[in-house]
Amino acid sequence: MIRLLSLSMICLVMILGCDRGSSEGSSDKTKLILQLNWKPEPQFGGFYAADYDRHGLNVEVRPGGAGTPTIELIGTGQIPFGIVSADEIPRARQQGAKVVALFAVYQTHPQGIMTRASRGFTRLEEVFSHEGILAMEKGLPYSDFLRNKYGFEKLKIVPSPFGDLSMYLKQENYAMQCFVTSEPLAAAKTNVPPKTFLIAESGYNPYATVLATSDEFLSQNPDICRKMVQAVLEGWQTYLNDPAPTNARMHELNPTMDLTTFQASADAQKPLIQTTETRQTRLGIMTDTRWKQLLTQLHELKVIDQPIQPAECYRDLLGP
Repeated sequence: MIRLLSLSMICLVMILGCDRGSSEGSSDKTKLILQLNWKPEPQFGGFYAADYDRHGLNVEVRPGGAGTPTIELIGTGQIPFGIVSADEIPRARQQGAKVVALFAVYQTHPQGIMTRASRGFTRLEEVFSHEGILAMEKGLPYSDFLRNKYGFEKLKIVPSPFGDLSMYLKQENYAMQCFVTSEPLAAAKTNVPPKTFLIAESGYNPYATVLATSDEFLSQNPDICRKMVQAVLEGWQTYLNDPAPTNARMHELNPTMDLTTFQASADAQKPLIQTTETRQTRLGIMTDTRWKQLLTQLHELKVIDQPIQPAECYRDLLGP
């Protein structure tokens, strides 16, 4: 059970630094933290490209890593903003952490299954209808959804290698979970070409790279949250138009990814972010229909034991 702190106002002042700090001449700007759930990579490009100063905000974008408890940090009031996946929010809310989504970068979830192109598969379901090895984290909503839909009877499920391609290069019948903006790009540089399928092809497609805050912070700071969303929206527009300057900055923070891969990843994620719907409305948009479908799936998977309404999980602060 995640317990919300009772002295919330004190925590916000002490931890968030909302005392209008003095760093870099920003004494008149509200100091905030945006906690990422992974290292600086293109999936966060718009957050690094955002001009927070223009909106009167002094935002520290903090890199994350494996195991960063972003949603817990938001729910307990230790940070005002963080990046999560949409399917984390309903479970957190039922556990007492009233986290709410404000902006969804990925309209199509980038989680995928990567296997060798030489196996000749053309659909995701073929990974499960043929004998082989699948490296994947068990117990996550999407893995339970895949098990229920396709069955794992013909597969040996092993732990995820988290980007390590060693077994992929050694085993012909090996498949692994991936982000389509990451591992397939690395595999394409080897002599073993990959074939990648989006999990969304199965019908499980939560929003991803979601900007979130807590109900409490939003209710006490609606103007700050609105400015934050507007800055993020503009940042993603900037990044999608020309990722190169922001990629150079992120490369300095994460030199393990070369600039060529930064660009390739930015290109790969673009159709997952810009869709027919976002072109008709705006980037980051979320809908009741998508949330209702996700909440139904999570209830069926027993991730949540009580129904939750879409309006509890997200807010549209920018209006029509």
